[in-house]
Amino acid sequence: MGAVLRQARKSSGLSMRDVAPQIGLAHSTIGRWESGDILPTAADVAALLDVLKIDQADRDKIMALAQDSDNTAWLASGPAPYGVSQSMAGMLECERTAQHITYWSPLVIPGVLQTSDYARSIFSQSTLSPSKIQTLVTLRMGRRDVFMRADPAELVVLIGEQAIHSGIGGPPVMRDQLRHLHAMSKLDAITVQLVRMTGEWHPGFVGPFVLYKFGFQPTVVHIEHLQSGVFLVDDEDITAYESAVDAIRQCVMGPEESMDHVASVLATLEA
Repeated sequence: MGAVLRQARKSSGLSMRDVAPQIGLAHSTIGRWESGDILPTAADVAALLDVLKIDQADRDKIMALAQDSDNTAWLASGPAPYGVSQSMAGMLECERTAQHITYWSPLVIPGVLQTSDYARSIFSQSTLSPSKIQTLVTLRMGRRDVFMRADPAELVVLIGEQAIHSGIGGPPVMRDQLRHLHAMSKLDAITVQLVRMTGEWHPGFVGPFVLYKFGFQPTVVHIEHLQSGVFLVDDEDITAYESAVDAIRQCVMGPEESMDHVASVLATLEA
């Protein structure tokens, strides 16, 4: 929501100080809307759009987003339900609403394509309680449903080659995980490609990230850390990560070659 409002304001040529007195608010409040620190109500957004003189088509789209945000305010402030972090809640919302998603995961199979045992093996190495681990595993399994609906987002998953050799959870877990990865790659909406991590340095060596593209909202990047995550919305950041995807793609195997490689590793595990 904040990124959309910032884009709309910049397009109008008005500064936050120009807008604030016309809607009876401090310019710092508008700044906090745009940064995502606080979420404006639908009424706030309507007043802002009146000042910005947004055309009707764009106004309708922004108001629809604002009304949806009113119903999911926990994504931006306060505790998320069931103990899920705000970062995870934001990821779920992005997966639900994005039209195109690119995952880059150099060391592990991305969460959206993990089996429950593989995910549990990862979480079990943390300090989380067994009940919290079960909650996160269940949530992770439910994320797959988004890509199996009638009109799913287009999902491109770029995985570092070493991830399929990692042995997380032991041979039985890795066998099931690789079988699942191979099966999911057959879905029309999902493209899985392995990335060679040899040779010259490229931006993918820095770490994993997810690039979400929407029909109307600005593109968003999510970076997950050990105990938290961050969303990036600034144009300069988005451009840098889009360039990173392009650079990573220079090292990918084709989808068929990737799955042949997965099948080869799987055959070794099954021998």
